[in-house]
Amino acid sequence: MKTLLSITLLTLAAGPVLASDKAVDAGGFTGPDTVQLVSVATALDLPDDSLVKLQGYIIRSLGDEKYEFRDDSGMLTVEIDNDDWRGVEATPDVKVELLIEVDRDWRKAEFEVESVRLVD
Repeated sequence: MKTLLSITLLTLAAGPVLASDKAVDAGGFTGPDTVQLVSVATALDLPDDSLVKLQGYIIRSLGDEKYEFRDDSGMLTVEIDNDDWRGVEATPDVKVELLIEVDRDWRKAEFEVESVRLVD
């Protein structure tokens, strides 16, 4: 009886671990992307909590994880946390795509970058 109880407890305890390992190996969702690509001019007017993509160039660092980003329609300041770069190295001549979330209050809008990737 103790052996059966031990096996049952081990199986129950290992279940979530095995399931989480399987999820890691799956690699994530590969279906269609529903996040809209917009211009800087459009992003400047988006409501709070909007999630969109921008393509253009990071022109310069402004310090404190803030950067000047520019496309053909204009410029805005984005915040890119160090871990959101995920190994991407960019220069003002390298086109990037930023996944951003708009954080707007009554005074101003901030553009928080969720991820950075190089554009081919």
